[in-house]
Amino acid sequence: MLNRTSTGGLLPAAAMILALVAAPAALACQAEPNFQAWLQGVKRQALSEGISERAIDSAFARVGFDQSVVNKDRAQGVFTQDFLTFSSRMVSQDRLDRGRRNLSKYDSTFDRIEAEFGVPREVLTAFWGLETDFGLNVGSGNTLASLATLAYDCRRPDLFRHQFLSAIRIIDRGDLSAQEMRGPWAGEIGQVQFLPAHYVDFGVDYDGDGNINLLDSSADSLASAANYLRHLGWRAGEPWLREVTTPADLPWAEADIAIKHPVSQWAAWGVRLRDGSALPAGDPPASLHLPMGRNGPAFLAYHNFDVYLVWNESLIYSTTAAYLATRYAGAPKVSPGRGADVLSAAQVTQVQQLLEARGYDVGGADGVIGAKTRTAVKDAQIRLGLPADSFPSPLLLQALR
Repeated sequence: MLNRTSTGGLLPAAAMILALVAAPAALACQAEPNFQAWLQGVKRQALSEGISERAIDSAFARVGFDQSVVNKDRAQGVFTQDFLTFSSRMVSQDRLDRGRRNLSKYDSTFDRIEAEFGVPREVLTAFWGLETDFGLNVGSGNTLASLATLAYDCRRPDLFRHQFLSAIRIIDRGDLSAQEMRGPWAGEIGQVQFLPAHYVDFGVDYDGDGNINLLDSSADSLASAANYLRHLGWRAGEPWLREVTTPADLPWAEADIAIKHPVSQWAAWGVRLRDGSALPAGDPPASLHLPMGRNGPAFLAYHNFDVYLVWNESLIYSTTAAYLATRYAGAPKVSPGRGADVLSAAQVTQVQQLLEARGYDVGGADGVIGAKTRTAVKDAQIRLGLPADSFPSPLLLQALR
């Protein structure tokens, strides 16, 4: 559940969003030439922070530099599939059925969690299902070796040094042994794929056994996820995502996840719920979220959806997680809308290259529709007199050419 675009969140978190491509250039990247000498520096820091030598030695016994982890970090990608393609694969009937069974199985646990943390059971179940398939796929890699390797590597050393130290702290307080620390290559742990620092800061012993075990205890995992979401700003009793329909003549520049309007304004512009009924008058302000542009699916996204984007910055992942939660809450399968005309990843890359040639910062011409690309697309659409829905379309590609 690393805040990135995105090394976390799917079966297991890191594994589904990267291509295993070697990166020879990474070999010379390390800032310090001697891994073992670097480890001694980490040990001195850990001791100075009050971590026991026993825990440090136990962790270090399982640590070695793993070049394959660096290669995977260099090669990681993000979601290039469109929302309907991605969500149709991830929100399968099997995942819906098993999620509903878990909602029933852990009903009393969810009752306690909702009363204490204010996070709906459907939201937690969706994360649980997407992150590790309800705890079945937590990963099998050496977490400590992955964290040490990424901390030693030059790309994000400060982030992962903190995570490596946090992992040793988990061992020191007795929650997991060094041998039990397993997961995907990026160092996440447990059924909801927490980074070690989140494990330390937000982990909850909810089964009352005296330990916080996010690998084997579903109760601990679900309560810890709720605790973290509350910390991120989840507002109890408020919606996160509602599917809606939109008129063809809506002021599309207002359809932006960075822009919120009162629901009365969206209603005045002709936005209605999926079933054609009026928007709930008591809803808080919301954004109009169009994950595939003005002709595709449409949602009102509320403050609580912003929390999803802190959990995972990938807009496609977060929209899918929020949509899955609505399905558990009783919503129907998403409508394709009026039929979006979707560009291929190669065509999106062409749009990005053409925008870069015009001076826009798109965050890299990589075929991924990230935040910078959406901002650049919207500005270009406005300048070219096109509907400014922030989504790259064949119409925009033709105009840019």
